[in-house]
Amino acid sequence: MQVLAFAGMPFSGKSEAVKIAGEMNIPVIRMGDMIWEEVKNRKLELSDKNVGTIASQMREEHGKDIWARRTLEKIKSVENMNFIVIDGIRNVEEIYLFKKHLEGNFVVVAVEASDKTRQKRALTRNREDDSKDLQKIKERDKRELGWGLGKVIASADIVVLNEGSVEDFQKKIREILERF
Repeated sequence: MQVLAFAGMPFSGKSEAVKIAGEMNIPVIRMGDMIWEEVKNRKLELSDKNVGTIASQMREEHGKDIWARRTLEKIKSVENMNFIVIDGIRNVEEIYLFKKHLEGNFVVVAVEASDKTRQKRALTRNREDDSKDLQKIKERDKRELGWGLGKVIASADIVVLNEGSVEDFQKKIREILERF
C-alpha cells in the first residue's frame, strides 16, 4: 500500500489537496479527525483553542506520535486499498512511525504558501474550528511550529508552492496524485 501524506502550515492548501484526492476516489484519513473525536468525547466545544489544547496535551501524555499511532490503526483497517492519502502530519516522530510501519511506502508532500497568502485565506475559510482573529491565527502557527511542523516541511519528499490560482494548485496536486 502506498501512503501519501500532506503537511503544511494552517491555510496553506492542505484541505484543497485532500479534497482533490477525494474527488479522484482516493481514500483520505484526516489526522485532525482523531483530535476532533477526542475533543467531542470530552464533551468540549470544537474550537481552535480546545483542539490545540487536546492535541498538545495528548502529545505530552502519550508521545509526539500519538495521532500517527491512531491514524495507523485506521490505515490498517482499510482493506483492499493500494493508495491512501493522510492529511495533517505535524512532526517528524509521526513520519518515523509511518515509515517504519509502512515499509518505505510513505511520501510526504509539503504544501507551502506565504504568511500573507495564508492569513488572507484564513479570513475566508469557514471550517468549524477556524478563528477569524489574526492574533489567534498567528498563535496557531506558533503552536504548530512548536509541535515540529517546520521540520516536517523542511524534510518533505515533494514541495508544492500554493501562491497562484486554485486551478493551478489543483493541477499540480492532480499530477502528483496521478504519479502514485
